[in-house]
Amino acid sequence: METYESLLAAVAADSGREVLNPATGEVIGHVAQHTEKDLDAAVEKAAAAQKEWAKKSDEEHVALLMKAADEVEQNAVALAEIICREQGKPLSGPGANFEAGAVVGWLRATCATELKPEEIDLGDGKKATVHHRPVGVVGGVNPWNWPAMIATWQFAPALRMGNSIVMKPASDTPLSVLATAHLVNKHLPEGLLTVLTGPGALGGAISAHPGFAKITFTGSTETGKKIAEAASQNLARLTLELGGNDAGIVLPDVDGKEIAEGLFWGAFINTGQTCACLKRLYVHEDVYDDVVGALVEVAKQMPMGDGMDEKNVLGPLTNESQQKIVADLVQDAKNRGGNVLFEGEVAGGDKGFFHPLTLIDSLPADARLITEEQFGPALPIIKYSDVDDAIEQANSVEVGLGASVWSKDPAKAAEVAARIEAGTVWINSHGTINPMAPFGGIKQSGYGVEFGVEGLKAFTVPQVIHS
Repeated sequence: METYESLLAAVAADSGREVLNPATGEVIGHVAQHTEKDLDAAVEKAAAAQKEWAKKSDEEHVALLMKAADEVEQNAVALAEIICREQGKPLSGPGANFEAGAVVGWLRATCATELKPEEIDLGDGKKATVHHRPVGVVGGVNPWNWPAMIATWQFAPALRMGNSIVMKPASDTPLSVLATAHLVNKHLPEGLLTVLTGPGALGGAISAHPGFAKITFTGSTETGKKIAEAASQNLARLTLELGGNDAGIVLPDVDGKEIAEGLFWGAFINTGQTCACLKRLYVHEDVYDDVVGALVEVAKQMPMGDGMDEKNVLGPLTNESQQKIVADLVQDAKNRGGNVLFEGEVAGGDKGFFHPLTLIDSLPADARLITEEQFGPALPIIKYSDVDDAIEQANSVEVGLGASVWSKDPAKAAEVAARIEAGTVWINSHGTINPMAPFGGIKQSGYGVEFGVEGLKAFTVPQVIHS
């Protein structure tokens, strides 16, 4: 069984780019800076490995991936500590231990999902059978907010469906992905799963590389557009899960105390650094004081600080640039007349990339904290009187990843949910993704879906055989 020290030693380099602990600013390791020449070699090796992997049965794929899941589970404590020290999310609460467990869960769920050939009756004794063949070599570019988990979202279905994959993790969180791949690769043929670390330009090189039949990316809309443009030269298939600015609409029949904790974690899981976090909260005037008061009381009970301290459930921002973005948006909100309902404290916050937990209301509709994605621990709360107006405001942004409706009336909630422009709408929760249900965005939040049967299909090409 791996310890934190042994797992880190297995994946860290002797020199290269420094990897920082965002809670303390300390260097926890180094990673190599791979080049386009390294990428060419990895793709060539991945192509050769994929040909042999594709010859194996689905049962063989599943058996090895299930062994890999067992391996990660046995070493989840060590993996969680790397995630905590590198990304910043605390060990406690829905944090680093949760993420390490999600790697295991998604691997097993991907293996448990059935994707069988589809038969179509053409009449006159004729039929067409749709088979789902592997695309070949997949390129994956993953983000820094849930590094190990989202990497698994990419490599698990790719490998299950007979592909190989070359991935580049975010520069801030490469060790979590390297550690995950190290554990998984103990049970896979060499060359199937490769992780290359390097600057952002390496991600661009992956997008444009002719050796990839598919690119899968999670990150910002701006970067997603660049990837789509680069990949178009090779007609590589794409799955793009991009930015969001999720709205939550609270209807006037709720009990504030009953929904407050759900609202809190919908907004602040991973200190707000989640694409499908609740980022704008619209509350009906009839229950506004009740809901806001209950939410403030929950916020008071959530300590922020170094994630290695088990009492903390909120951590730092993962990098300094994100800290500055959140601080700038909050300051702009204050300058626009925003009323600070709650501003938390940071334990040991003189170091690291922390921003205090902030709840703020009385903002104009065009305030940047409302119109732009904050991706951090600051939530604007907007009072409304007419639900049609709340829906219009929720739909006013260019992105459409997730949203939520909060109500005691399931029928009314479903009616409102159907009018919201988002790829996923939750009722009485927010951001509770499940590996069996497809997930993806609309508008500027990208295209393609992950998870479930549709997520497996995304890593295949259809072949129709008439008989």
